[in-house]
Amino acid sequence: MTECQRIERTIFKTYRKSIWQPFVGALKEYELLRPNDRVAVCISGGKDSFLLAKCMQQLQRHSEYPFELVFLCMDPGYSAQDRAQLEALGEALELPLVIENVELFRVVEEQTDGSPCYLCARMRRGWLYKLAQQHGCNKIALGHHRDDVVETALMSMLYGAEIKTMMPKVKAENYEGMELIRPLYAVAERDIQLWKINSALTFLHSGCPLSDAGCGGSKRQETKELLVYIKQQHPQADAQLFRSLHNVNVGMLPAYRLSDGKPPIPFTKHYDKDETL
Repeated sequence: MTECQRIERTIFKTYRKSIWQPFVGALKEYELLRPNDRVAVCISGGKDSFLLAKCMQQLQRHSEYPFELVFLCMDPGYSAQDRAQLEALGEALELPLVIENVELFRVVEEQTDGSPCYLCARMRRGWLYKLAQQHGCNKIALGHHRDDVVETALMSMLYGAEIKTMMPKVKAENYEGMELIRPLYAVAERDIQLWKINSALTFLHSGCPLSDAGCGGSKRQETKELLVYIKQQHPQADAQLFRSLHNVNVGMLPAYRLSDGKPPIPFTKHYDKDETL
């Protein structure tokens, strides 16, 4: 058994309940894949995206219906060392990486004052859609996991004064026929971290040349630390928060809205009419 085969085996065996089953469950529950889809699995070099790539690769081998995969990497301006590490990880995990060069880091650094993270994220997403289309894909798959979903919900409440989170799939606004999917939506980060340790591989941290220049103290990091504190008091808090996003009792909220850009509808609109939502 090769080292790559051993790593693949852990996904089915060691982490079957914690990674493989939530991965497959999310694909079915949220209807993320269809026959003959061509999916660009977007790989940044971190543990999340490489785990996603291996899960999608294994699924393709055992799927009841055909779909195609492109393991797409965007080099936004990595150092030579980071680029070499990315290529080595692809070889170690037997993934045929397609690496496209985009001078994103340089452009973002020239165009922003202060924290460039927001602009970088938006530009990165746009480039991924564009590159995926060039490779004939109709979907891009990102490695966001359950903790990302919960943290986004908490950030929205604490800093945005609204209740919302990232969705398991989203239709692209500016790229017709394109869709974003998140197959690791129900997988906990702690289980991905355990898989990473078991794999004995060293993944890229970020590769961003600005990450050590004042870009680290983000609201997401603060929210992540808050969630860690909450879980010290209530170990299942992250799982319960995730479930609550699937169990919203709109009738017990003082106001709600059905989509972005629409004004909130107060509960008083239905109260005197004895209407139920």
